[in-house]
Amino acid sequence: MENINREILRIAETFGKTPVFGSGKTKNAKILLLGEAPGAKEVETGRPFAGSAGKNLDEFLSILGLRREDIYITNTVKIRPCRVNEKTGRAVNRPPTKAEISAFSEVLRKEISAVSPEIIVTLGNTALQAVSGDDRKIGDCHGQVFRNGEFLIFPLYHPAAVIYRRSLKDEYVKDLEKLKDIVSQKI
Repeated sequence: MENINREILRIAETFGKTPVFGSGKTKNAKILLLGEAPGAKEVETGRPFAGSAGKNLDEFLSILGLRREDIYITNTVKIRPCRVNEKTGRAVNRPPTKAEISAFSEVLRKEISAVSPEIIVTLGNTALQAVSGDDRKIGDCHGQVFRNGEFLIFPLYHPAAVIYRRSLKDEYVKDLEKLKDIVSQKI
């Protein structure tokens, strides 16, 4: 993982940004959680899912009966994609650009291969499309397991989506129950 992290650092430096590295179980993790990109709190702490979406993620792990140490957590893009809010002058999150996604795509493949999970749980469209290699939308396939090469993929809405759309909460919990069944059969 050390070589992968060096490569992540090198790519982040080309963007002039601080990377957030993956964390958790780095060898033979049963589950790899893949998000979109770090936010301000993640950059500040150096840990994926440290902000408000992380609280939802912790609830998600509790439903599954898992801890962060039991799985590997990373992002598709390892730097914070942001823009300056014209009114406040502060940095605000934005979706990653195609260039940012492309810059980290090969190192993401290496990271997934090094961890060698049984199941990749994608959180949101960016992560789903990064591992499926197509333009699937989370709204069309969340909660449905599919195989992509050697890995099982289980798409979920991003935990932040539940913050912004409370109506997703029931659907999200149903999807987690499906994942819990799959995990109990695989682990």
